[in-house]
Amino acid sequence: MTLPLGDLVAIIPELIVATVACLVLVLDPITPPSRTHWLAWLSVASLVACFGITVSRMDATVTAFSDLMILDPYAGYWKLLLYVVTALTILLSLAYLRVERIHLGEYYGLILLSLAGMMIMVSAADLLVIYLGTELMSLSLYVLAGFKRFEVRSLEASAKYFVLGSFSSGILLYGISLLFGVAGSTRLSAIAAAVGTHGLDDPALLFAMILLVVGFGFKIAVVPFHMWTPDVYEGSPTSVTAFMAVASKAASFAAFLRVFLEGLGGLREKWYALFLVICVATLILGNVVAIVQTNIKRMLAYSSIAHAGYALIGVVVAGQAAADNETRALGLSSVMLYLAMYAFMTFGAFAVVALLRKGGLEGEEIEDFTGLAKRQPLAALLMLVFMVSLAGIPPTAGFIGKLYVFMAAVNAGLTWLAVVAVLLTAVSAYYYLRVVMVMYMREPDPSAGLVSRLTTSPALTLVLASAFAGVILLGLFPDPLVSITTSAVLPFK
Repeated sequence: MTLPLGDLVAIIPELIVATVACLVLVLDPITPPSRTHWLAWLSVASLVACFGITVSRMDATVTAFSDLMILDPYAGYWKLLLYVVTALTILLSLAYLRVERIHLGEYYGLILLSLAGMMIMVSAADLLVIYLGTELMSLSLYVLAGFKRFEVRSLEASAKYFVLGSFSSGILLYGISLLFGVAGSTRLSAIAAAVGTHGLDDPALLFAMILLVVGFGFKIAVVPFHMWTPDVYEGSPTSVTAFMAVASKAASFAAFLRVFLEGLGGLREKWYALFLVICVATLILGNVVAIVQTNIKRMLAYSSIAHAGYALIGVVVAGQAAADNETRALGLSSVMLYLAMYAFMTFGAFAVVALLRKGGLEGEEIEDFTGLAKRQPLAALLMLVFMVSLAGIPPTAGFIGKLYVFMAAVNAGLTWLAVVAVLLTAVSAYYYLRVVMVMYMREPDPSAGLVSRLTTSPALTLVLASAFAGVILLGLFPDPLVSITTSAVLPFK
């Protein structure tokens, strides 16, 4: 079998990432421990190259491999976001892994392999290709979740993630097989045509749709498919948790939106109500359960679930049959905008947690932040900004993200949903600002043996500065990102 050169050129970023991942895995055994950081910088260099290539192609729409892959502005947007998040993950990991004594080169290879799967997911125009990308992403994350092999908690997180992830993948594959039986193909265009031919009441189509909702629901961690999230986030290494919370969710949302808006757009009258119920349930459970958490990684896990609910508001708007194309496009662009802003504030919060661990603290209990403003004012200030942004308080990126999602809901006639989300945003302010209260309004306990100075590194400093800049600049000047998301939305049919 020969592959056309044009097809290979179209997926050069994917080829670069996969090749460098394999190269890192090969070089790791022969690289001295003192030189392992060079593998990280090699990985970052490959991401910079991919970023430049993707930016140069943002305005083009190209298909490859007999229309199994599509390279369009929508896919380009998500890839750029994934490059940034992956680069930040690698930089965060440099210091964190060394302190945890797990600084192994294979870590960076697995991160890149997971990224390759995500890139395939966002560019796939075929359900089987999406499934392959999902599995490549997930298999790498299963290993990364248990990377702290000497800790039972990390191994437990990996095992739970693997078992439940495998179960959800099987359900997703079963749904794909049903759609293949109905449409005779797994391409999204063929499935869309089959939906138009068979109508809305075909039981096979409806059952397949439900199975796909279950499969993707696990990946984006929405209720009732969220049960794995707190345990996996708590047990995984902090750098891996940040990567899962941001990159995995973004890639899963990208594939999820393409499947349901392009392939199953004709069934929007059926899945619209289902997504509406899931959205409200996710908002309520994520925000309410986060209140009682004492471990900050578990709190951020439930926060992540709640933020998936906010993003689903845009999905509901995009799926509303009564809305015009402009309103639905606003709903879709609000999801893309929200997840980009969510990436910076969530990643920044996890970076501060990693910073505390580097200083000799575990940094995972909220009580570990007691008196942080007096022990380390800069770290406390950064955490303050990230918590305020997650709560949706202006002038941060979190406020702008919520504003556009709520505005899309109001324009679609779903004012009641926007009101519910605003009320739950007020609830979320309680557990976010509780962290701020602990940092600024409590005296540090001298008997706890807490360090007064936190040792950092240039890479970790760059991560925190990038996350802080993203939260502030996107909050003050969101227009450039709004323009990009508006031009990158999927066409509605």
